[in-house]
Amino acid sequence: MAAPRFGLTLPNRGVIIGATTVEEMLEMAQWADGAGWDSVWVGDSIFAKPRLDAIALLGAIAARTKRVRLGPACFASTPLRNPLLLAYQWASLDFLSAGRTVFSACKGQPQPGGGEFDREFTALAIDPRSRVRRMEEAIEILRLTSTREHVDYQGKYTQFRDVTVLPRPVQQPIPIWVTANPSPVTDATAKDFERSYKRVARMGDGWMTTGKTPAQVREGIQMIRKYAQELGRTLEATFEVCVYYNINVNEDRDKAFGESKKFLDDYYTVDYHRDFLELWVAMGSPKQCAESIRGFLDAGATTITLRPTAYDQRHQFKRITEEVFPLLT
Repeated sequence: MAAPRFGLTLPNRGVIIGATTVEEMLEMAQWADGAGWDSVWVGDSIFAKPRLDAIALLGAIAARTKRVRLGPACFASTPLRNPLLLAYQWASLDFLSAGRTVFSACKGQPQPGGGEFDREFTALAIDPRSRVRRMEEAIEILRLTSTREHVDYQGKYTQFRDVTVLPRPVQQPIPIWVTANPSPVTDATAKDFERSYKRVARMGDGWMTTGKTPAQVREGIQMIRKYAQELGRTLEATFEVCVYYNINVNEDRDKAFGESKKFLDDYYTVDYHRDFLELWVAMGSPKQCAESIRGFLDAGATTITLRPTAYDQRHQFKRITEEVFPLLT
C-alpha cells in the first residue's frame, strides 16, 4: 500500500468572513511545502460563495512554493467559465508552477452549501440545466489543448478551430480529477447516481469526493472501477481517490465541534446539523483525528485534503503537522 498523501486546503473565502488573511495563506502554503505535505488546495466560487479567485491565489502560491502539488478543491465554477480561456489560464498556471497542478472539475450544487447558486448562474447568463455538459466540455478542452497543438473542437456550447495554447503546460496532458458526491437519498433518481460515477470512470484521472463515510468511499471506488471496466478503460495505478475533509484538533471535543460548526456555518451560510459535521470533520485529540482520517485511508483513499475549521489557522496547522501526521505514517 502506497504511503498516504495529505493536502492542505486554505480557506480563501476566509478573507471575506475574517477567518484568515492573504499573507497567512501564503505563509501556510510555504510551511506545507517545507513540512512534508504533498499538496495545497484552495476553494473556488465566483458569486455564489464569494472568495479570493482560485486561479489568482494558486498563482501566488506557485511563486512561493517549490514542491507541493496545487489545485482547486474543487473548481465549482467549471461550467461557468469560458472553457478555452480556462484552458489558457490553467496551462499558464501549470507552466508557472513547473508542472505541479491538478485540476478538479466540479459542476457546483444547488443544495445547501452551494451558496447563491441560482443567482450566480443568472448573473453569468448560464442555464444551470446545462452545467453537466458544460463541465464535460471543459474537461475535454483542457485535456485536448494541453496534449496537442493546432486543435479543433466542436461541442454543443464551445467550438473553435486551429487553436494552440501558449505557453505549453509542463504536464501534457494536465491531470484532471472529477468531483462526484452522489447520494441516493438526495439525487432525483438512481440513474443520476450512476451517471456521476460513470463520468468519473470515463473522464477522470482521479476522483474527489466529500461528505461521505469510509464505507461510502469504498463503495464509490468499487463502482468507478466497475464502470471503467464496462467502458473498456483500465484505470491507471496512478488513479487517485481524494477525500476532501475538515479537521479541528482539540482535546476538548465539544470545543472542537463548536468552533468547527461556527466556522463552517459562517463559511457556507448554512446551519449544519451535528450528524453531518461528525461525518465531515475530524475532531478531538490528535489520536481521535488520526483515527477518523485512518478510516478513509483504509477504505482506499490515496489523498486526504484537510481544511482546518478554526480561526487560528496557524495553530491548527502546527498541531496537524506535528501531532496528527506522526500517528498516520
